[in-house]
Amino acid sequence: MAKSHTVYLCLECGSTHERYMGRCPDCGTFNSLSEHKIKEDKPGRSAPRLTGEQSEAVPIGEIEAREEDRIQSGLGEVDRVLGGGLVPGSGILLSGEPGIGKSTLLLQVAQSVASEQGGNRRFLYVTGEESAAQVRLRADRIGVSGDQLWLLSECDLEAIEAQVKKTSPSVVGIDSIQTVRWDDLPAGAGGVVQVREVTARLISLARQEGFALLLVGHVTKDGTVAGPRTLEHMVDGVLQFEGERGNALRILRGLKNRFGSTEEVGIFEMRADGLHEIDNPSGLLLSDRSTASPGSATAAILEGTRPLLIEVQALVSPAAHGSPARKCSGIDAARLSMLAAVLEKRLGIPLGGCDIHANVVG
Repeated sequence: MAKSHTVYLCLECGSTHERYMGRCPDCGTFNSLSEHKIKEDKPGRSAPRLTGEQSEAVPIGEIEAREEDRIQSGLGEVDRVLGGGLVPGSGILLSGEPGIGKSTLLLQVAQSVASEQGGNRRFLYVTGEESAAQVRLRADRIGVSGDQLWLLSECDLEAIEAQVKKTSPSVVGIDSIQTVRWDDLPAGAGGVVQVREVTARLISLARQEGFALLLVGHVTKDGTVAGPRTLEHMVDGVLQFEGERGNALRILRGLKNRFGSTEEVGIFEMRADGLHEIDNPSGLLLSDRSTASPGSATAAILEGTRPLLIEVQALVSPAAHGSPARKCSGIDAARLSMLAAVLEKRLGIPLGGCDIHANVVG
């Protein structure tokens, strides 16, 4: 009979300890340790493997992997960032601030996937933050529909796994991963332990069943993905959806991508009927620029394989009192100070006693 020993698991950071303490020494949280009994496996017992995994090593040339197996999302900007589409069996994490449009983007991707290739691909949209009726209202507002777009309002992990095996979708979207819980764990939904274990189970199921997995994740105040840091290492790609309050421009960036480049960006515009792809970003960024404006210049930059024209604005004024200010938006502050020092040293322009303000429009 297998022996067991007791460990104490921190429900906040996931660390384990051999004895109970009122305060976790790793994260500093009080009363977060929970007692668990761990069974020790017998010596020589092998770890369980997923169904369909290779039990023997084979030459890499004998493994079939074709680029045409990718699942097109139907949105060119999303496919650009992904490197050509979704890879079956992969896990992609979509992060962003609240209200930036993550759920809208996921719903539009779901509609596009479900309508591609004559409607032969099924998309299972799992929502844990909204009811099915709320998602339907949002879908009607942005014009999303389709017979192969299936909706499931569920937070229980085992129920989600059962529906995935029953419906056999090509792509599964989870909105959001912080709302899904596994009842076998004592921690609450959204905790470090729950997020880590739930993600591991879902990625394992995706590789076993061969569907692409899209996970929506929340971000913390400092802009990082909520949950354990290992979450970003577990998935195959991390996409960041960002934008500024009061500005309709939205940018999709790839922070990690095992199947493509991380230099590409996707540009969207948020409107009342959803997100619209921007075919000419330079025209949008320069739409309000006046050619006769002093202190304004147009610069060409390269984002991945896409050239962009942007407007750079600058204002220099004598410092009223104290040390001169260096204020910038969209430009690195250290680079701005370096440019000011070079101009003063090489061209003799007295900038040491001036306030410098620089801004990149958009």
